[in-house]
Amino acid sequence: MTAPNDNARQSAFYAAPIAQFLAADEHTVLGHLAGGSGLAIDGAQTEAWKEQVRLLKQTLPGVDGSLFLEFEVPRLGSRIDGVVVAHSAVVPIEFKVGEHRYAKTDYNQAWDYALDLKNFHQASQALPIFPVLCATNGATPDDSWQQPHADGVYPPIKANAATVGEAVRSAIALAPVAPVAPVNAEAWGRAPYRPSPTIIEAAKALYARHSVQSIARSDAGAPNLHVTTQCVEEIIAHSRAKREKAIVFVTGVPGAGKTLVGLNIATQHLGRDETHAVFLSGNGPLVAVLREALVEDDIQRQRNLGNTPERKGVVRQKVKPFIQNVHHFRDEGLRSAAPPIEHVAIFDESQRAWNREKTALFMKQRKGVADFSMSEPEFLISYMDRHEDWAVVVCLVGGGQEIHTGEAGIGAWLDAVRDKYPHWHTYISPELHDSEYAAGKAIERLGANAHVETQYALHLAVSMRSFRAEKVSGFVKAALDADEDRARELLAEVLRTYSVVLTRDRTVAKKWVRSQARGSERYGLVASSQAQRLKAYCIDVRVDVDPVKYFLADRADTRSSYYLEDAATEFQTQGLELDWTMMSWDADLRRTNGRWSHHNFRGDRWTTVHNADRQRYLLNAYRVLLTRARQGMAIFVPKGRKSDATLQPENYDQTFQYLKALGVPEL
Repeated sequence: MTAPNDNARQSAFYAAPIAQFLAADEHTVLGHLAGGSGLAIDGAQTEAWKEQVRLLKQTLPGVDGSLFLEFEVPRLGSRIDGVVVAHSAVVPIEFKVGEHRYAKTDYNQAWDYALDLKNFHQASQALPIFPVLCATNGATPDDSWQQPHADGVYPPIKANAATVGEAVRSAIALAPVAPVAPVNAEAWGRAPYRPSPTIIEAAKALYARHSVQSIARSDAGAPNLHVTTQCVEEIIAHSRAKREKAIVFVTGVPGAGKTLVGLNIATQHLGRDETHAVFLSGNGPLVAVLREALVEDDIQRQRNLGNTPERKGVVRQKVKPFIQNVHHFRDEGLRSAAPPIEHVAIFDESQRAWNREKTALFMKQRKGVADFSMSEPEFLISYMDRHEDWAVVVCLVGGGQEIHTGEAGIGAWLDAVRDKYPHWHTYISPELHDSEYAAGKAIERLGANAHVETQYALHLAVSMRSFRAEKVSGFVKAALDADEDRARELLAEVLRTYSVVLTRDRTVAKKWVRSQARGSERYGLVASSQAQRLKAYCIDVRVDVDPVKYFLADRADTRSSYYLEDAATEFQTQGLELDWTMMSWDADLRRTNGRWSHHNFRGDRWTTVHNADRQRYLLNAYRVLLTRARQGMAIFVPKGRKSDATLQPENYDQTFQYLKALGVPEL
């Protein structure tokens, strides 16, 4: 580095070799910090920066390395106060100026910064990371570096104004020197940051008007998130220019970012022009969690700017048009013959829209409409077709995600276009032909329509959820399809970077999950909605779980996932995610003589499920649950009890042995 910020101006407000920082005038450094923000800086922030600069000038003499101040962490939407890069060590420092105590939330913040650097900052992934929490007025801590985790991230060390310099020096001394070459600070500052956000983090960032490129991976392994978004945007622009109507089908493996694409498209048109776009989902828990997360984030951002936050009710009204329940959108179309204000409607998990029978029954019982004869897909297309000029429907399609009776599948959308709206242009992903989407016959029926076009960019092939192992969804699919050789092959790859363990002890599973999570990483208990006999192991799926509290509440709230007391089922977790899960496997889906058998618990016994659709829903429930974890999961399969007819060991043993034979390590 030859001058501050020349080589790292996009990642830090100030960056320079430590020797140059020590020689610089304090006001020059503060000028870079203030200029880098691009915002009006209040007095409190200026004073905090002054104290940090003063401390670092006092404590860094003799340290040979580089300093980055206000280093950007895109996934968390924040900045690290300071990062020292010296030899092979990366030392992120979180300052709490004037603070007398070492708060748990601040400690977790230091953890989170270190983990984000390790997981998503390319130049930090092979380096040891030593996070420091500096409460400047705190008591002198009796603290030293503990053993690092397997990924090379050390638990944060606590320091005050007098000890922060020693914390940095001791970290550098612990880092390996030979044969590791010293870090090139210029390259480190320029290195790309490739985050893989949770859907909640993504929604917050996009609503705050960040682009999908700034918050999501853009490496060679996952190029088509941006490509898919661009493809859909081009179809929207073309339809608008040509005054056409179009329906677009976007497919993707579980966790590939379909919802992220939909949210991005919605935000790109939010208040920008007369296009108007709305993100719609029939997944009630997902809508509730995302809306509340956006409300809380909006209020926090107002506080951070020094403003008095608006009331929650006011903020909720602002958020409402962005994410809506698809059934409420549908009901609005019943109240008036006018077209919706939106020209673009994005339907998440569109295969779960209701079929004609379920829609008609609902309309008769709940809306008093006795002669309703359309499926939900047909009615929703008809609603958008009311526009005289143009309209675009974007269907985000999940494979193997149908988990409830009355879900129409993608065929209903295609049949509606063929039978009632042949003037609509249809754009499909090539993967829509796959049996996983159950749309092949409908595509064939639509084949005579001259407006069908295949776009390869409409498929998302790489999982974004399991950033540690992109092939988790493939392993789960192979395991549930009983493709044992393929499952073993994929699991061997998965286990290199993603943790999957197997146990028959509930207490051991809970302890393992808690021990894996660091910082604010979220963990939780998940189980099938049909797992009735897990009640014998203190896991009662009949308890009404509030998904907002489960996914958003902190560790102190007994309703949060952290407590590992309430089990979220496939209905509460679909579309959402946790960092770590304790996945509890009951006898509703079990291995029996080399195949899966499907069961339902009624009264005092297990009964066999013969209906093919219900068998598919049960298998898909486990598919959803086994793909909720971003970093790893413990699978708990009970031993059962010979003395209890409802918990016979043979109902569980073959499932356990099957998973073990696939290569899942036993705790």
